[in-house]
Amino acid sequence: MVTGALALTALSAPAAQADETVGNTKISNVVVNGGKAVILGTSAKKTITVKFTATDSSGIYYGTSTLWYGKSPNTATGAVMAKGEAAKCGKGTKVTCTATFVIDPTYHLDNSLAGGWKTFVAATAYDGNYVIKDHAKSFNMQRLSKISINASPEPVKKGKDLTVTGSLTRANWDTGKYAGYTNQPVKLQFRKKGGKTFTTVKTVKTDSKGNLKTTVKASADGTYRYSFAGNSTTPAITNGGDFVDVK
Repeated sequence: MVTGALALTALSAPAAQADETVGNTKISNVVVNGGKAVILGTSAKKTITVKFTATDSSGIYYGTSTLWYGKSPNTATGAVMAKGEAAKCGKGTKVTCTATFVIDPTYHLDNSLAGGWKTFVAATAYDGNYVIKDHAKSFNMQRLSKISINASPEPVKKGKDLTVTGSLTRANWDTGKYAGYTNQPVKLQFRKKGGKTFTTVKTVKTDSKGNLKTTVKASADGTYRYSFAGNSTTPAITNGGDFVDVK
């Protein structure tokens, strides 16, 4: 994990200060990871970009960005520096800058860092003017989720009980393994054979180990699936479903 003290080394002077603009340098259109949440599992690294527009009448000389977690960059409990620290910026008075980040969950992250992150962005012009934005954009850093389902018995007689089990797990950045996501609402959905859409049958909560279990009456051939809506720390996930033959 990268601490707040180390995070500041990524912020080129005078970036350790609060938002500041000197001259007519401007930053706009900040986009993190194409506007999507950043989702990581237990070990695989993920490469993302932060793109922003920088403008100045003398041209843009330098741009940079850092991802951070906490109340301020000075006290950040987590941070990821851009690859090479500098962003790649085009030439001209209005340019697009792209900062590339390689996020390693085994080094940069622990469970306390899941959720809302912020983006530091700065640009310097050829005439020495600059702009600093401590909190240019917010985004979610999420723990990869997985969900399973199994309906039994198969086949089942019409009107008989059908037991639908499964589990909801997510990456544990502290242990490097996947663990059950407890006490979470998950929708059990059904699509009749030949149908085009799923409808929600009921909402089931995961138990203390992340397991799912419920019973429904078998009514017709079709596919059951579990669907988790997700939240700021964990992405939405829906499994492919389990087709049930009703006799």
